[in-house]
Amino acid sequence: MPRGIGRRFLKHGLLLCTTAVGTGFLGNYLVQNKLIVTAAESHKPSVWLQQIPTREEQIENMAHEAEYDIVVIGGGATGCGVAADAVSRGLKVALVEKYDFSSGTSSRSTKLIHGGVRYLQKAIMQLDREQYHMVKEALSERANLLKIAPHLSYPLPIMLPCYAWWQVPYYYAGIKAYDLVAGRQILKWSYVISKKTACELFPMLKKDKLVGAIVYYDGQHNDARMNIALAFTAARMGANVANHCTVTQLIHQEVPVHGQDEGIKTKKIVRGVKCLDRYQNKEFTIRAKCVVNATGPYTDFIRQLDDPSLPKICQPSAGVHIVLPDYYSPQQMGLLDPNTSDGRVIFFLPWLKHTMAGTTDTPTEVSDFPTPTTEDVDFILGEVKNYLSPDVKVRRGDVMAAWCGIRPLVSNPNKKDTQSIARNHIIHVSDSGLVTVGGGKWTTYRQMAEETVNAAVRSADLKPKNGCVTKGLMLTGGEKWTPTSYIRLVQDYGIDTEVAIHLSNTYGDEAPKVCELSTLTGKRWPVIGRRLHEEFPYIEAEVHYAVREYARTAVDVLARRTRISFLNVLAAEEALPAVIKIMSKELNWNTTKQKEETDRARTFLHREMGLNLKTQMRKNVPINFSKEEMGFYMKHFRAIDIQNKGYITLKDLKQHLELYDDDLDPNVANGSIDEDELHILMQEVDTNQNGVIEIEEFLQLMSAKQTGTVGPTHFAKVARIGRIPTNRSGGGV
Repeated sequence: MPRGIGRRFLKHGLLLCTTAVGTGFLGNYLVQNKLIVTAAESHKPSVWLQQIPTREEQIENMAHEAEYDIVVIGGGATGCGVAADAVSRGLKVALVEKYDFSSGTSSRSTKLIHGGVRYLQKAIMQLDREQYHMVKEALSERANLLKIAPHLSYPLPIMLPCYAWWQVPYYYAGIKAYDLVAGRQILKWSYVISKKTACELFPMLKKDKLVGAIVYYDGQHNDARMNIALAFTAARMGANVANHCTVTQLIHQEVPVHGQDEGIKTKKIVRGVKCLDRYQNKEFTIRAKCVVNATGPYTDFIRQLDDPSLPKICQPSAGVHIVLPDYYSPQQMGLLDPNTSDGRVIFFLPWLKHTMAGTTDTPTEVSDFPTPTTEDVDFILGEVKNYLSPDVKVRRGDVMAAWCGIRPLVSNPNKKDTQSIARNHIIHVSDSGLVTVGGGKWTTYRQMAEETVNAAVRSADLKPKNGCVTKGLMLTGGEKWTPTSYIRLVQDYGIDTEVAIHLSNTYGDEAPKVCELSTLTGKRWPVIGRRLHEEFPYIEAEVHYAVREYARTAVDVLARRTRISFLNVLAAEEALPAVIKIMSKELNWNTTKQKEETDRARTFLHREMGLNLKTQMRKNVPINFSKEEMGFYMKHFRAIDIQNKGYITLKDLKQHLELYDDDLDPNVANGSIDEDELHILMQEVDTNQNGVIEIEEFLQLMSAKQTGTVGPTHFAKVARIGRIPTNRSGGGV
């Protein structure tokens, strides 16, 4: 063994191996002697409405209710968790959300339900008790979340590849400590694997210098659907919840207080909120004994509605993720890079038959429309490239979607030192009684909600019927679900197996209600279940069902009721007309409203899902062809530009396709390319949007395609330019 490696092994390896063995024995002792608390048993809510009120009925109830115990501002994971916790205690609860449930950070997470391996590392290395308790709490909540929503969450093995011998005992000791802290609520034991086994489990992994790997388990979930399940669990227990309602003002009331020496004084107390129903453009008022601020990045906005003089405590951070095709990773194994080039942790995970990579961590400003940047996308691709085999060409054109979430890091206003960021979450009660919950993460939403409701009960002197019962409280869809529930959908409704699995894993035991809304396909098989897009298992019936789940915009459907915009932004754009058509019938949209929704959805896809990056990216691609290549592409350009104008019009393109109609792919022959599709082809190349394809735009597209900056293009295929791969990567963003 080389001297340098020997020293590192002796310094780190032997010590950490001893630590790992010791923690293993200690963990076994604790488990055997029942010193670690087990998870609560799952149970049903005492109140459960079979029929959920419509969104309009919910708002009507809020406007006419004399007084609620608690009104929650914010429909993300924490806000919906607070509503579910409070109503399960027998309190009268209302919740309003500015946009849609989980429209903010809660739908833009890394999709992991985890305790935080890196926090445990800090706890051990720095002997930090606070970090340790944070991990312990998160691991307990991880087990609970997997239990109460089994259709939406599941254990996922994650590999830590080791490219130096000393890393094996180092990582092993840390991961074994992670197992120990989980105790009886461990998902599965971690283990060490050889280089050969690592390459078998993760064939795309870089083999050069690989010595082995450690595999550990965390949870994964569909975050937006989990959030929606939380919202409707609260609704089924009797809470009034509504999306697309923004709080415009806090209602204050002067109440008398008794001073020790100066007699009776008055104090300003928060007693409700004024809201605007953004969909119906109607104002209404909700009165309540306590107002809870659970608005994530907007924490300071609500706090300053209460008191404009309050200092800001939220320090938002932008986290960008990208989605790649499924062939970038095995479908049952994730990858963790704990040592990126700038010290950030990158996850590389399978998700919904795609591969997701991220996240970055960059200070940002609060925005309603967080936008991924080219720099962040390039950073993630660069880190991914470091861990994949040279056989896998990491192409910018394989990025199918990119999105940005704003993590609401907060400083603690309860402490004198307000400059330091809280490691977990904070709960603060203002002088006027506004209860603010900030920070935290998806995994610990339930614990945060419990502590928030406890603070609200104390602050407003509420009278709950019982204590917290959300440990083990099943979420809607999870009670009767089993991993084989999808088989009954196939057998009972004649639905495609892939679609049945998707419906079962999305709606749980509510999936038959979606099937009941499905229409005949007109085929021998499947009998029902028309797809919104041929590449995805989402069906038209889900749009009908989404409207019953309070979806009021096309973005609600594309981004959260389905996840198509997060998986493939181009496919989402292609599915948009079908979504608009169905929602128009359900919600009686006129032509003006349809156009408004279409424009809003396209803006969302370009700005927030990465479609804008495609145009930016192509403009930056240098045109660097050889003489032969330039001649080849110019020949094709002139074949379309028959009048030698120097640009291609829509008419030129149509005539070219008609001229070569007999030689085209059968799917695009015989005049099957209509005017709308021709416009889409033009827009794919026409980056400056002037209605014509100029030579430079044409050559930039061909150069981007050749270098892999974009994936296979529709334009190149129908115009029969170059050799097009048969597998679609998504077009690239």
